[in-house]
Amino acid sequence: MAVGCRIRRNFERPAKELVEAFRGIPVANIDDNMGRIAAVDQSIFPLNPDARILGTAFTVNAPAGDNLLFHAALDMAEPGDVIVLANKGSLSRSLCGEIMSNYAKSRGLAGIIIDGCVRDSRGLRTMDFPVYAKGVTPNGPYKNGPGEMNFPVSFAGIVINPGDIIVGDSDGLLVIDPKYAAEIAEKAKATNISEEGQLNGILTGKGWPRPWVQDKLKEVGFEFVD
Repeated sequence: MAVGCRIRRNFERPAKELVEAFRGIPVANIDDNMGRIAAVDQSIFPLNPDARILGTAFTVNAPAGDNLLFHAALDMAEPGDVIVLANKGSLSRSLCGEIMSNYAKSRGLAGIIIDGCVRDSRGLRTMDFPVYAKGVTPNGPYKNGPGEMNFPVSFAGIVINPGDIIVGDSDGLLVIDPKYAAEIAEKAKATNISEEGQLNGILTGKGWPRPWVQDKLKEVGFEFVD
C-alpha cells in the first residue's frame, strides 16, 4: 500500500446512540469535561452559526488546494458521517461550495469541516447544513491528488481518527474518542444542567452563590488593601 495515495473503505463507527448522547449539549460544556483541550483551533468557523454539527469523522488528507479525494469521499461516506478534510490550513483555493455541500446533504451526511477555504459563502450561510472552514476564496481547486482517506489526520491542532465523534456549534468544533464518549457525555450533561440552573438563578433574581471566589483568593494568597 502506497503511503500518500491510499483509501481505506471500512472503519469502525461508534454506535448511533453514543453519538446522539451529545445532541443539544453546548460544545463549551463538553470541552470543560475534556480538560479544556479538545477543541480545534478557533480559526475554523461555521459558515452558518445556527447549523450545529454532530456525527462520525470520515477523514480525508489532501494536498493543499486539491479536492479530488474529497469528491471521492462524498460518494463513499455514509449517512451520519462528517467529512473531515485536512488541507494543511491552506487559504489559496476553495475546496467546496454550494453544489458539493448540497450533494453531501442529499446523501444524509452530517456536515463538512475543512481546515482550508470554501466559496459560495452567501449560500452556505443560509443553508441548513453545517459547513466549517478556515476561510473563503473564489479560487477553485485542483483535482490531481494524491491523498489519503480514513487514516488519522492533523486538523487545526487536533489529531482526528476515522470514527471519532465530531461536535460543533457556534463556539467551534471538538473531537471525542468513542472509547471515552459515554463518560464524557454523562459529565457534560450534568455540567449543562448545572449551568442552566445558575443562569436561571441570575435571570430570576435569586442570585449566583460564589463562595469559591473568596476561597480561591485566600488560597492564592491575595492581600486585601483598603
